Amino acid sequence: VYIFLLITTNRAPNLNRTENEKYFYDPRTNSKYKFPVISDPASVDITVVVPSYNEEKRLPAMLDETLEYFKKRMRKDKSFSYEIIIVDDGSKDRTTQVALEYAKGESNDNIRVLKLDYNRGKGGAIRIGALSSRGKFILMVDADGATKFEDIEKLECAATNLRKKYSKDRPIIVVGSRAHLEDDSRTIFRTFLMYGFHFLVRFLCVKGVKDTQCGFKLFDRAAADILFHSMHVNGWAFDVELLYIAETLEMPIAEVAVNWTEIEAGLKWDEIL
Repeated sequence: VYIFLLITTNRAPNLNRTENEKYFYDPRTNSKYKFPVISDPASVDITVVVPSYNEEKRLPAMLDETLEYFKKRMRKDKSFSYEIIIVDDGSKDRTTQVALEYAKGESNDNIRVLKLDYNRGKGGAIRIGALSSRGKFILMVDADGATKFEDIEKLECAATNLRKKYSKDRPIIVVGSRAHLEDDSRTIFRTFLMYGFHFLVRFLCVKGVKDTQCGFKLFDRAAADILFHSMHVNGWAFDVELLYIAETLEMPIAEVAVNWTEIEAGLKWDEIL
């Protein structure tokens, strides 16, 4: 694992982005606007970052569930605000067009599409999305919709509990976990790979998190700023590095069980693990 990461990872964090990647297109006004940066003050409650590579088929169901949840929440709490940033990681299909169709039906305050000029890998896509966010909290979510979106409330509850224990300026992270599903919701092959990978991760680096690979993680703005500016790994193992950095910096981390469904179509390595 160490040799693989040494060969495939940049020595310094790659924070470069093209000029095009600094802007998003608003299909309602046919105009381009510049993304904010994470050092700006937060202006919405939650940013959802959705890394997407060739996800034209799976993205709509995930967005439908997410938007339905947020609209219900806004009806209950008029002060609540959110944004969804769909990061097209150099897709070869109609991912961007599908995302823009959703953006056209909403407003650029709610859905923004960040199209990368070339493929970065899942970690790189999430990094750029997070660094372009406006949220007090940043939630990373997989485009396959494997995690029930309303479980965001479990993560927010855990974040509130962490905030009660630590000072307001202490960066915090809440990690969704599928560890409780290991014995009954996975194929034998996936369970074998998962146990082997998680053993290596716990042995070599991340000690305090059982499921490092669940694509449902919540960061407060301070944690996201530090971690995504420090991350080197752009591929599927980026979660391990993020959590390793967080543990090294003694950031409080909570792990919360979430409802998760195995999605077979188009599985990627991070979904298998």
